Formats: sequence, structure tokens, C-alpha cells
Amino acid sequence: TSDFWIVPTWHEPPAEAQRVIRLDPGMAFGTGTHPTTRMCLRWIATQPLEIQEQWTRVLDYGCGSGILAIGAALHGARGSDAVDIDTSAVQSTELNAQANGVELRAGLPELAQGQYPLVLANILATPLKLLAPLLCEYVQGGGHLVLAGILDRQAPELQAAYASWLKLQVSDE
Repeated sequence: TSDFWIVPTWHEPPAEAQRVIRLDPGMAFGTGTHPTTRMCLRWIATQPLEIQEQWTRVLDYGCGSGILAIGAALHGARGSDAVDIDTSAVQSTELNAQANGVELRAGLPELAQGQYPLVLANILATPLKLLAPLLCEYVQGGGHLVLAGILDRQAPELQAAYASWLKLQVSDE
């Protein structure tokens, strides 16, 4: 949406920006300019209020800069866990959360526990296929799993990999 902006900490946001993520990716992936990141943020921003109100816990798996967890928090998520295998990504996520006044828990993948109404994973197709059982286990019944980082031609592979647990549908490309 046009009122949702990602702005480096050294720039002033435009006047029309109603929701702003202050972001310095540092060594981590996730500047907000990559199309898959933008699609995830667009999905978050366009969910109806009754869906956003269900986000009592959010998991950003492969968080990079933490941009998706921060975006979810700015749209009503009340508790976020952001995990990555890269310790510099964890550190970057913590700094970006502080810059945005967002409380979240950042850490290595073991930090993720239990089930979440919203699970976000913007990685690549091969790891997403391997992570299918784990990511599906984290999704609370009636919750949402948002996957990104795949090419259009890879969507059928992912749908097949997740078919034992849930039915994936393409919502943006």
C-alpha cells in the first residue's frame, strides 16, 4: 500500500507515509527492495483487521534483517519470534526492531517454539521444501503460512512438497 514505507534511518520518510519501517540491513538479507520481500509485506498490509487481530504470535523464519517480523508488528502482531541460522542476521534484526520501537525475540532457529497464527518464510525454494514438515508444525490450526523466495515455475514443486500438511495457493507473483 502507498502509505507503508521502508526508509533507511538516515533518510526522512515522505509526508504520505503513515506506517514506516526504519531499516538498516547491515550484513543481513532484507532491504525491502527485493520483490519477494515486497510481496510478503504487501500480503501483511492488505489483510483485513479481523485477520491481523489474530496475530497474537508471529514467526519470521529466516528473518534476515527482521523486516517481515517488524512489518507484522506494525500491522498488529503482538508477539514475534524472528529466527535465522546467521548470527549477524539475528543481531541486525534486534537493532532494526529497536529502531522501530518493536518488541520481538530474535535468535537461532531453536528459539521458535509452539504454534503461531502467522508463519512467514522468505527464503529459497530448496530450503522451503526441506523445511515443509517443520514450518507446517509451527502453523496454528486456522493460521496462515506465507512462503516467498520462489520463482513462478517452482510453485508446483512447493505445492507438492507441502500437500501432506496443507494446500498452498499462489496469492502474488
